[in-house]
Amino acid sequence: MQGEKEVPSLFPSQKSLTAQLLQTTGKISAKRSYLAVGVLCYINLLNYMDWFIVPGVLVDVTKYFNISDSIAGLLQTVFILCFLMSAPFFGYLGDRYNRKVILSAGIVLWSGVTLGSSFITESVCHLLIWNGLVGFGTASYSTIAPTIIADLFEKDQRTCMLSVFYIFIPVGSGLGYVLSSSVTQTAGHWHWAFRVSLSLSLTAGLPFPSHAPFFQTIDHSSTNTYFFWCDSRSFIWSSLGVTAMAFVTGALGLWVPLFLDRAQVVHDLVPPCLQEPCKSPNSLIFGGITIATGIVGVITGAAVARRYKKINTKADPLICAVGMFSSAPFLYLSIMLAARSIIATYIFIALGEFFLALNWAIVADILLYVVVPKRQSTAVSLQIFVSHLLGDAGSPYLTGVISDALHTRQNDSHLGAFRSLQYSFILCVFIDVLGGGFFLLTALHVEEDREEAQQLCRGFYVHFRLNKFLSANCHYWQFLK
Repeated sequence: MQGEKEVPSLFPSQKSLTAQLLQTTGKISAKRSYLAVGVLCYINLLNYMDWFIVPGVLVDVTKYFNISDSIAGLLQTVFILCFLMSAPFFGYLGDRYNRKVILSAGIVLWSGVTLGSSFITESVCHLLIWNGLVGFGTASYSTIAPTIIADLFEKDQRTCMLSVFYIFIPVGSGLGYVLSSSVTQTAGHWHWAFRVSLSLSLTAGLPFPSHAPFFQTIDHSSTNTYFFWCDSRSFIWSSLGVTAMAFVTGALGLWVPLFLDRAQVVHDLVPPCLQEPCKSPNSLIFGGITIATGIVGVITGAAVARRYKKINTKADPLICAVGMFSSAPFLYLSIMLAARSIIATYIFIALGEFFLALNWAIVADILLYVVVPKRQSTAVSLQIFVSHLLGDAGSPYLTGVISDALHTRQNDSHLGAFRSLQYSFILCVFIDVLGGGFFLLTALHVEEDREEAQQLCRGFYVHFRLNKFLSANCHYWQFLK
């Protein structure tokens, strides 16, 4: 009977595997866990502010270097390509070594390169190179931070913490537009936007718990679950859904301020910018819209998912599908109505961004419960690699190439420049709908994959406790021999 009472401890059903292992190796206080999440959220804010400094001053940069739409799109593409190429490397390190050290090194690198970018005056090629190095530094953070939160919290609390963490993606993105535009107008030159961003990043400390999560230090010689996430169909389909999200947000994030500026020139609301700094309010307005819709969207998505999961275990991917399908018509209306009403364009952009923001915290939660904990950093890095490679790494450049190709067939006028960029945006609407389809396919497999991940975790936990028992009683086995 005594043996039967100990069975539940070997097969945990309520607490997450990581939480129980942390209790065994050294429990982390709730206060330090929340402090760590607070620091991660602050760095996430700075991370995405840096992402959108260049889009916020794109009108000034294009005028300063006198570049075409395709070259302007390449600025963001090079940044994201370097980011995604280094993500698997940092994911590999995050599963094996001290995550705090990796995060600290990445922040120092990205801060230093951001400062260097502010002194580039001669060639846009130099700006491309330095922008790529910033992407390399930010990859160290983006691949590791969600897995730290997964190590510290479980189930509903984890979903709540992830929603707080992912709120800072749209908030940071919006502040990137606001900061870069405001500083440029105040200082009189776009270079100062990079210097102000650096001063903020230097204030980020790293007071993470001194006890590293268990899965940083386990023996990785066993490969029986190494490719588990490759067999998880819900991981594959949700990653493709995230890729569609990245494609749309990447194209919109770079081009919307410039698109709105061209629309206002066509409406004779503002004069054409002939010399930088260009006094355009669109980066400020679009940044404000991104912040507001991001906060409301992430909170709404997480709250709806938390309640809907109680009656439908497929709630997460279904909500993501609804978000993608709903945003598509609003984005289309915002594109088509830009030639008639700027106010209507702002309204429909806000609605489209709101429905896209529903998914940010949910897609991260899907990954964390369909992939075993000791492979989560690798899975996150793989998802980042695929979503950026096929998503926002190419969408800004592709949009610029399509715009340039269409512009050559139209009159070289302000109306022609506006129309070419307008028509190139329509591709985003189709990708939006395609992403909704990927999330529907995720819903078909998410229950099975979640259960399989839980079974693998339980089996690994038994193996861990058995090894600990044998190690603690090795003198007894020696005596028997």
